[in-house]
Amino acid sequence: MWGPVEYWWFADTFGQEHEELPFDDDDEDADLRVDPGETTAEILAFYARASSDEVIEKFGLEELGTNERGERMTLRWVLIHMIEETARHVGHMDIVRELIDGASGDHQRV
Repeated sequence: MWGPVEYWWFADTFGQEHEELPFDDDDEDADLRVDPGETTAEILAFYARASSDEVIEKFGLEELGTNERGERMTLRWVLIHMIEETARHVGHMDIVRELIDGASGDHQRV
């Protein structure tokens, strides 16, 4: 699930209070799975709460935050990093779709 990572990058890096995130040191993919009883509505509600909008509205682009490794970074850097990560993962999904249906890009395979 993308929400926890985005939430962490914005809220944690800029010292904002946030709810417990589904990360687990013993299971690096814990945040990628949905619990069996979890509903779509609950997932969407978490994502809405995890919105980066509040941090983006509160801080200027050149304001510094600190990640868990103690590295300082601007809000601008975090925004660009999230754009890169989103593009990378969307590309992965596109590859999977191409493997399923054989189409590439926006062209139908004939």
